[in-house]
Amino acid sequence: MSLGSVYQHKLAEKLMILNDRGKGVLIRIYNIKKTCAETKTKPPFFTEKSMESSIKYINKKFPNIDVRSSTQHLGPVHKEKSEIVKCLNGYYISFLDVMEFRDHVYELLNTIDACQCYFDININYSFTKSYLDLVVTYFSVIMLMSRIEDRKSLIALYNCASEMLQGHSDPTYARLAQMFLEYDNPLRKLSEEFGPHTKAVTDALMSLHFLFCRRTQPADQWRGAQLLSLLSNPASMIDPSNSDTTLIHKTQSNTSIIYQSPVGFLLSHSVLNTVNACVDLWKLALQGSLCITLIRDDFLFIHRVAEEFFGSLKGYGKRVADVKECKEHFMTQSGQFHRARRAFLRSSVKELEAILSDEPGLLGPKALFAFMALSFCRDEINWLVRHAENITKTKTPEDYIDVHIAELIFYMEQLLARVRMHLPVIQRYHIQYLAQFDALLLSDVIQNMTVCPEEESIIMSSFVSSLSALSVKQVDNKETFDFHALRLDWSRLQAYTSVSKAPLSLRDNPDLGRVMNLILFHSWMLDSVEDILMETADLSIFCFHVRTFEKMFLMTLEEPSALRYSIAFPMVCSHFSNSTHEMCPEEYPHLKNCGLGLCNNFLDEISKNTSICVLDICAEQYNLSEKLLPKHCAATISKARNKRLKKPPPKRAEPEREKPGTESQRRDRSITTNMDKQHLTLCELSMALNHIRSIRVFEHVVTPAEYLSSHLEHRFGKALVNMVNFNPTTQEIQRPSEVLHGMRSYLCTLQSLGHLVNIDVMRIIRTTLLQQTQPADATGEQTMTALYTNWYLECLLRRAGAGFIIYSPARKVFIDLSTEISGERSLNAEEYSDLSEMKALAELIGPYGMKFLSENLMWHVTSQVVEIKKLVIENMDILVQIRSNFSNAELMSPLLAKLMSPDSLLKRMTIIGVILSFRTLAQEGLREVFSHHCPFIMSPIEFLKDLVNPDVDIQVTLSIFELATAAGVPCDVDPSLVAALSSIKTDSSSLEEDYKVACLLQVFLAVSLPLLASDSMSFYSIENDGYNNNSHCLAKAIIQISAAFFTIYSKNIETHLKEFLLMASGSLLHLGQETDKLKARNRESILLLLHLIVEESSFLTVDMLESCFPYVLLRNAFHEVHRAFTTVSSA
Repeated sequence: MSLGSVYQHKLAEKLMILNDRGKGVLIRIYNIKKTCAETKTKPPFFTEKSMESSIKYINKKFPNIDVRSSTQHLGPVHKEKSEIVKCLNGYYISFLDVMEFRDHVYELLNTIDACQCYFDININYSFTKSYLDLVVTYFSVIMLMSRIEDRKSLIALYNCASEMLQGHSDPTYARLAQMFLEYDNPLRKLSEEFGPHTKAVTDALMSLHFLFCRRTQPADQWRGAQLLSLLSNPASMIDPSNSDTTLIHKTQSNTSIIYQSPVGFLLSHSVLNTVNACVDLWKLALQGSLCITLIRDDFLFIHRVAEEFFGSLKGYGKRVADVKECKEHFMTQSGQFHRARRAFLRSSVKELEAILSDEPGLLGPKALFAFMALSFCRDEINWLVRHAENITKTKTPEDYIDVHIAELIFYMEQLLARVRMHLPVIQRYHIQYLAQFDALLLSDVIQNMTVCPEEESIIMSSFVSSLSALSVKQVDNKETFDFHALRLDWSRLQAYTSVSKAPLSLRDNPDLGRVMNLILFHSWMLDSVEDILMETADLSIFCFHVRTFEKMFLMTLEEPSALRYSIAFPMVCSHFSNSTHEMCPEEYPHLKNCGLGLCNNFLDEISKNTSICVLDICAEQYNLSEKLLPKHCAATISKARNKRLKKPPPKRAEPEREKPGTESQRRDRSITTNMDKQHLTLCELSMALNHIRSIRVFEHVVTPAEYLSSHLEHRFGKALVNMVNFNPTTQEIQRPSEVLHGMRSYLCTLQSLGHLVNIDVMRIIRTTLLQQTQPADATGEQTMTALYTNWYLECLLRRAGAGFIIYSPARKVFIDLSTEISGERSLNAEEYSDLSEMKALAELIGPYGMKFLSENLMWHVTSQVVEIKKLVIENMDILVQIRSNFSNAELMSPLLAKLMSPDSLLKRMTIIGVILSFRTLAQEGLREVFSHHCPFIMSPIEFLKDLVNPDVDIQVTLSIFELATAAGVPCDVDPSLVAALSSIKTDSSSLEEDYKVACLLQVFLAVSLPLLASDSMSFYSIENDGYNNNSHCLAKAIIQISAAFFTIYSKNIETHLKEFLLMASGSLLHLGQETDKLKARNRESILLLLHLIVEESSFLTVDMLESCFPYVLLRNAFHEVHRAFTTVSSA
């Protein structure tokens, strides 16, 4: 065959195109198989009951289906023919692509045989590899196609629908159907097809023998040869990595060799009975793997397939025995063999990565070591993934479970990052190598060739000139390199020089092949490093073995020493984009969702474990700090006191409590505590999250630290709520001061987290604490604000309103009445309502939380005011008469007797007073906290509030008072109360009517006060500065409600309060004329209420009181109350 005809055949170009096309066709067929395998995704016609009979008929008559005479069976098809054609068109075209691909492969293989091409992986590497890749790809396409169960139904149904639409059968259907029939037994048909190509396939495979033996060496041989070690020979550390064979195939995956050998010998099996060397290579391949991958997660169980195939052939009994022997060898030896290799690679790659990170300049001469390491690691991981799912019965299951696989993946990712980071180093080295060594070496080889035709000489001379023109400045100037043309020319030249009787035979000039292979590798180092990394380190196999991937991840989380490498799993998800192919765009969304889903799950789980560990440490620190609370020192003080007084210890002494700090006393450092283990776990997980700032998965950028921030926010919020320890059944809750103490211990621990993980801890703390100031957090759960607001309103204040708890103005605290008086279980109200607890509450729930508490308090006040207004309206006529005839004693008595529900009025006003008294306490606590945190703001607010005078516009005044109230500063008029009372104005009533009701409310209150004297609980307690029925809270209720009402109606507050004081004084003076001792038994105590009202109000003075009520009566009342209290106390 002349050289001109060889040029015309374009063998190299066809091999490249068909290999790329074959990969696309294979992926499309895989996608069809996966789609049809699941009920949810297969075409809808195959799941409809109406189409069931038609599909059965089509399968039965395949391939010859007479559409015109089968209308009875194909009726449903006729109804949906347009939809069927539209839906199945893509499937049909994909099968046509398979047929077209097969035709081109046939043609090319026959042409190669006709040219009697020479194959040797060590000499014409690209040509041989492309040929073997095409054989394996073609084999995979046919085998995968034959595994699609509905393949015949798909094309036959499409053809029937198409014929119904167009009136004639599809012209390609007959050939396509015939192809399906031929490949019912695909392996037998393929072996027949490859019979004529046995010599070419065998020659190509046998050239792999030396390479295969080297790639299947055990770990001991690797260790003995110090494989991948840069320190084994320090003197040659900077020498370039040269080899007697070629540098290129060192970087190739062992997986491709494993596929090529058994597949090639299955197709060309006749040599197994004639050539012993072929048998040896074939047996080596069978001993290394139980299953080989057709594509992704579709496997070929090579031993079973080979045993069945050779069992069906005559004269292959010995080969069947060889297959069984190889399978037995695999089951007993291979697991341990690969386990040892993975252990060796973990230590070797770790060492290599450490050296290259310390001395990145070594990546120039030793770049090959990095690619070899990546290739070896990838091979071992792929082997484990393939067999972890498919080895079910084995005596050594531990060989297929590797808890340290994350470490190997982690160092692969480290090595990948190192190569990408120092790409300029690699380029600078290899551009000089190409220009100053490879060009000269190639020139010498060309000159030493005995025969060199003109055309080949021109091509090779162009290689030399192209390489000689390279310069380091191109790297410095960041020029883009492109050697695809040079590599394509070399591929063509390999094809030209590998045919029989070529003027320049590559077989006779092996040095040329080796030098060009070296140049090929060096050119890759300039323009195709990413392609080499993808080829040697791609782990996208995990995208199709999700269950195995997740199992490995869970095992890593359970192994403490492997936690720091757990970040490798989400990093691997960035490889999944390598699985996409332009011929199958429809699977892109699935691959993207899979990659993002797994990455999200892995980071979520790592962050979850980290946050759990952090919160466990916080909880432990909380327990330690809780021991330091003052309440725990009582036992110690009591014991010390008894010891000083020399009292004998009780017979049943309590167990000795450990003093705080004893946990830090350690005699043996080898004893690890729970805290030690938690800190170690936290450090390991922190290293994982800190390893990489962001991960790119398809077009999405994922930030690991944000996952931890999210988890910490959620769990810290839950921990704070749990600290409150609210029990709905018993209504028990933790004191705010104790919760604040615990929260501060949490904050101290969380702030130290910033030293371990690169996250904004203060932002997490601020966000979480801010959420706790709202009634619900970001997830809709209850917060501390909601719990404490609910408890104070529904528990403490409700009991106070019922008379079981009293407010003590002297002590500024709510106090439980004794069980004998109240008849209820004590709530220990003083422990929750003193000023220190209010300050702690303000610290916990912040100004927003205090505002929410205040709003809820105001809501309860308004609900009481609504009922009070009803009482006033009910008694309106009588109250109007009382107001106009107040000075007429004769008319007053019958009018007062006609009043309805005055006790209810006093009760409701007392409840309002209790609520407002609690609010005053809360505001005082807020003021203390605000003054501590923002002293520079508090002074201007107080100054602004002092500037308010009656001449200032009421809206401006309320705005200033609202600002002051937010800081906890008390005001003459409560803006929150004004806003709350304004909201209950009814549309049916006018402003004048509401004003009238407010005035009559004062009258109602004034004339109802004497009724308090008959209550036995209205005795004034000097100790508490109040009454046991909280009547003293009436003063605050009357003053603040009146001020709010008359502010709303724009009336003079002082004038109306004077009127109230006058009427109240008169009503109480009438108590002196009361003859019924029961009605006047606490008269002196009730008289003091006038003094409390004046003290409470900034609008009233003692002079005003004295003008309408003799001060001597107040003085006498004080003396009498003091005498009576002393008598009761001494009794």
